[in-house]
Amino acid sequence: MYGYRKVSDDLRELGEQCGINRVHRLMRSAGIGSQTGYAKRKYKRGGAPSLVAPNHLQRQFDVAEPNCIWVTDITYIRTHEGWLYLAVVLDLFSRQVVGWSISSRIDRELA
Repeated sequence: MYGYRKVSDDLRELGEQCGINRVHRLMRSAGIGSQTGYAKRKYKRGGAPSLVAPNHLQRQFDVAEPNCIWVTDITYIRTHEGWLYLAVVLDLFSRQVVGWSISSRIDRELA
């Protein structure tokens, strides 16, 4: 949700005549406000990282022909509804996306 400054700017762009203080007062009286942050969870760090698969590339990313080596990565995206996880498969030769999947959970269906 926008704050009163951005709402005021948007109203001015639409041709409405209202001051920033009035927008602030009306939004406050209606209980409307901007989202200022997210709740942060505490979690434990530590321990040795688990090895899921051996590293066959050994950081040799130069490939001579297409579709020989595909690489993948999973990243997470914060949204207002929660976290989304994006898995992408790239062809290392052309750096083109071969496939992708998005899910609200990290599970076998995502990978």
